[in-house]
Amino acid sequence: MSQPAILLLEDGTVFEGKAAGKPGTTTGEICFTTGMTGYQEVFTDPSFFGQILVTTNVHIGNYGTKKDENESRMVQIAGLVCKDFTDQYSRIQADESIQEYFEQEDRTCIYGVDTRAIVRHIRDKGAMNAIISSEILDLDKLKNELSKVPSMAGLELASKVTTEEAYEAIGDKADYRVAALDFGIKQNIIDCMVERGCHVKVFPATTGAKELLEFQPDGIFLSNGPGDPAAMTYAVQTVKELLDTNIPLFGICLGHQLLALAVDVPTYKMHHGHRGINHPVFNVMTGKCEVTTQNHGFGVSHEHLKKRSGDIEITHVNLNDETIEGIRISDKPAFSVQFHPEASPGPHDSRYLFDDFIQMMKNSKA
Repeated sequence: MSQPAILLLEDGTVFEGKAAGKPGTTTGEICFTTGMTGYQEVFTDPSFFGQILVTTNVHIGNYGTKKDENESRMVQIAGLVCKDFTDQYSRIQADESIQEYFEQEDRTCIYGVDTRAIVRHIRDKGAMNAIISSEILDLDKLKNELSKVPSMAGLELASKVTTEEAYEAIGDKADYRVAALDFGIKQNIIDCMVERGCHVKVFPATTGAKELLEFQPDGIFLSNGPGDPAAMTYAVQTVKELLDTNIPLFGICLGHQLLALAVDVPTYKMHHGHRGINHPVFNVMTGKCEVTTQNHGFGVSHEHLKKRSGDIEITHVNLNDETIEGIRISDKPAFSVQFHPEASPGPHDSRYLFDDFIQMMKNSKA
């Protein structure tokens, strides 16, 4: 029999369930994702660092886990909330069960709770801190522990997930040199560039422009990652200096927000963010809709963009809430998107953006 566990939200809402993974206590900002597949890629996405994740799909674990499907070196979520934590799996290629995986990764889970009710609560009340515990069942003690957890707003987290040392990824051909700033980069983003003939050198988040330029890159990439972009003043300054070089620049997710900040467009914390693999985005340039993969809790200010004199072009807009999903700097070879075009997991509607980046570097070298 599984031991009991409690999920306590910052506003005092309590859910009782059963413990899975490694017994213990964990805290973080609670959020939810709507994808029906790809749970392992989601768990290992560094953009989820410091967050307790609620999965809307009922069955989690039914196809096990496979080591080469990790998007980073470790599970990044602080804890998991799900309806059914399925220890038995049917995929022949899997290496182990999700229970074994969570035990090895030292991650705590609560299951057997009404995830629909939790998601509705977050949609209504907004993202907030939460605590999961299978060792502390006293609500007063849990509230005391939860009160110590800082708000995600104002947190700089990229330096906690970035690589400690620069490393390189090269495929069969290397026509273009790309300097990638790792704020929490996913492996499949690197793979998408290598497959297109890029020699990618991944640098720690705090690397300055001078060191990046010593690599003599044909392009600069700003990765996804966790935390509040407004707290990353070091990265904003680096992006400003990189823009002055006129080297082609491409940003994804957190990289999109940092590019906006570098051209004096502020960011803000969203009510409950966008996380899932089915978010519709309107491509202003083509007039088509793209189904996208997303994972972010901060956005770029639409109000401030509307006040600009045309030096920044809006390229993509979210069809659910009209938030900014893509921008292009009019007088610079620089663009970014809020969603994840590598889409691991998710549809590949937007992988053309990597081709656009390649074409931009090709034009720059011509």
